[in-house]
Amino acid sequence: MKVNRLFIVAVLLLAMTSFAGVSAKNKCVPKMYAFGFAASFNDSTVHFTEVQELDSVWIDEKTDFLLDRQNYSYQLKSYFERQGMPHRTCVIRFAEKRKDIDKMYQKMKEKYTKRSNIDIKYVSGSEFKFETIKFDNMN
Repeated sequence: MKVNRLFIVAVLLLAMTSFAGVSAKNKCVPKMYAFGFAASFNDSTVHFTEVQELDSVWIDEKTDFLLDRQNYSYQLKSYFERQGMPHRTCVIRFAEKRKDIDKMYQKMKEKYTKRSNIDIKYVSGSEFKFETIKFDNMN
């Protein structure tokens, strides 16, 4: 019984020390490009924002994913709610290089342009602009 407890404690200590070095590292990228997309299941209208430049954003070094990207989507969702268009599903697409984001934008736009029953609307940069999320690197 005493040996079992000692074994369990040793396994727990080993597991805790091995997970301590696994934490993801984050880095600040001086410039990132992004655009937003919004759609609703209640109508056939989709919205695209302009491609925007975001300054000093944080990404996960391992996955190159934009941190707090859900908050950028919520910014767009809040914009549409203020415009009287609730219940929009909003996403953000992002890339570090302008040519990469332009390619994503064009591909997504073509996908919806081919469908005759979809109405595409564009949101200009003067109407909506993403605000950079300040990230605390200690979290």
